[in-house]
Amino acid sequence: MSQLIHTCYRIGDIDRSVAFYAALGFEELRRFDLPDGATNIFMGLPGDGARLELTKNPGVDRYEIGTGYGHIAITADDLDATLGALGDQGISPERPPYTVSDGGSRLCFVRDPDGYRIELIERKG
Repeated sequence: MSQLIHTCYRIGDIDRSVAFYAALGFEELRRFDLPDGATNIFMGLPGDGARLELTKNPGVDRYEIGTGYGHIAITADDLDATLGALGDQGISPERPPYTVSDGGSRLCFVRDPDGYRIELIERKG
């Protein structure tokens, strides 16, 4: 059976992006240079493997995200505590947490240093 193993983002600044995803709980699992001069950094949440590939291409500091990209989503045990910790690092939600439906999970979005949207969904009890 097939399975989704990772998602790749092209990034403008390695240190800035690694710090952002570390603030969300990701760990850098491996890093290597490619023959064309690009660098791949694989990040993952503890115990979940390398699910996020960050690629820094030489000579490129900024990418256009386009209209087709939506977001990735990760869970938070306590959304308010998560947002407090992110706020201490200068990361703010697009808008305050909200629910999509009555009784639904609270959620909000943050943007990484390159503008990619990350949905934070509070894990229900």
